[in-house]
Amino acid sequence: MTEIDLVTIMNLALCIVIAALGYVRYKKSKSKIPLYIGIAFGLFGISHAITLLGIQGMMDILLVIRTLGYVTVVYALSILGNELRKDKKKR
Repeated sequence: MTEIDLVTIMNLALCIVIAALGYVRYKKSKSKIPLYIGIAFGLFGISHAITLLGIQGMMDILLVIRTLGYVTVVYALSILGNELRKDKKKR
């Protein structure tokens, strides 16, 4: 009998919400930072979906997907940091 993994289901649901919010904020503001964060959480969501589907032999792919998600968040935060530094210099 298969056990339902509520934590992974909740993580997937929250990733979907965050990815959607990132896209909506991007469309309204045209700032790419929310888009990148949404993409990162979309990647995390894909990894959660693969986990829930129980596809065997996907550990290498899961690692790549999650790593890309984290790198995307780091990239978005570095863009934000650069924008904040530029804004601070203008003052």
